[in-house]
Amino acid sequence: MPTIWRAKDSKEAYDSARIHNVFNMERPSHFPRAIVKATCAQDVIDAVQTAITEPERCQVAVRSGGHSFFVWSLHDNSILVDLGDWKEMAVDANTGIAEVTPGVTGAELNQYLRSHHGMFFPVGHYPDVALGGFLLHGGQGWNCRKNWGYACDRVVAVEVVTGQGELLLCNEDQNEDLLFTAKGAGPLFPGIVTKFYLKLMPDPTGGLRTSGYIYPVSSYHDVFNWVQSILPSADQDTEIVVVAFYPEKQHEPCLKVHFVTMKSNSEAEYTLRQLHQTRPRGIITEWVCKEESLESLFDSQVQANPQEHYYYVDNYYISNLADVKQALKIFCLSAPKGKSFAFWYPLCLGNRQNVSDMSLDFPGEHYLAVYAIGKSKEEATLCRKWAEKTMAKFKDHAVGSYLGECDLKMGHDWNWGRNAERVATVCRRWDPDSLFCTVHRGRDALEQAD
Repeated sequence: MPTIWRAKDSKEAYDSARIHNVFNMERPSHFPRAIVKATCAQDVIDAVQTAITEPERCQVAVRSGGHSFFVWSLHDNSILVDLGDWKEMAVDANTGIAEVTPGVTGAELNQYLRSHHGMFFPVGHYPDVALGGFLLHGGQGWNCRKNWGYACDRVVAVEVVTGQGELLLCNEDQNEDLLFTAKGAGPLFPGIVTKFYLKLMPDPTGGLRTSGYIYPVSSYHDVFNWVQSILPSADQDTEIVVVAFYPEKQHEPCLKVHFVTMKSNSEAEYTLRQLHQTRPRGIITEWVCKEESLESLFDSQVQANPQEHYYYVDNYYISNLADVKQALKIFCLSAPKGKSFAFWYPLCLGNRQNVSDMSLDFPGEHYLAVYAIGKSKEEATLCRKWAEKTMAKFKDHAVGSYLGECDLKMGHDWNWGRNAERVATVCRRWDPDSLFCTVHRGRDALEQAD
């Protein structure tokens, strides 16, 4: 069990391990007692056993590597289990099920699946996001709009190290409450996942095409009316996103409508050409049915979400009964200069069938997220004020939040909805002594479900 101790090892080694794979430059001042660089399940079991037997109380935190904007993995006086360098992948060709460790990133997984098996998994939009946090938070990945759904719905089993140091298989037939909780409980999950079993799909990227349309903010109403008009009949394998941002060479905020479709060449061409014919006038720039690769989409996400920056993010699901067009106008008119942006993602999940038993809750079909991004701490502070002020105006329209892009500042019901009490029950059953760290303020939100 490779371990770096704060009190015993060099400051350089400790500092490097403490922030290993931490994306956000806005890092909390929390300092684990030790960091375990796990490369197998036994390392994880040993780390839990070490925490249990420490003379002074010691909790266990976990990190798989990804964005984790609020850096839940850093907690004072804890043992941090870092899974980021443990990367194993295997596929059962007969069942189409992949076995993957949490430290594998989305780019690594799909490069392996596509090149060796002709398969695909709907990972996160950013290439370096590891599967651990992504799936535990729910997995809002490529084209979760309708047919594909949230990625956690494709988790058929997990292996978990419990607070007693046991390694358990959790599926629909055994320890099913832990499988339920692994699909959306995020940092409240009462254990450490060491392996995911994922239901794969045939590789759809051979016909990957995109179209994009950038408009001045003065065209807001025309653009929004256009997107709303195409949603009811839009192709279910096409991702549709509207982004409010401030381009470098423009003197005002702009809107980008982005379509991504993954299917056969002819189907992709037909889908995007049909949408193109209905676009409103006033375009600043556009590209139509552009041939893309998954790698080029990842590169675009890296440009939009650069490393070595300070981030603050927040999000809301918006009520289906709200006047979404009027509500979202606030963001489009106020986007600041720089890298910050906001986006609207119409999910249309309401009529999906055969959704598995999951703790994830999606109470509305309109998803709005804001990213306040600064190169310096000072710029980030100003952008965060914009984000917080604007999100406050949205509160009356909101019905919940997605765990992967919020700091869990709201009550338990806000994040898990009708599943909140069940999540709390599972956590109490499997981690009654709160061995595992949750969010930085402790278990306040969890206790509200009592």
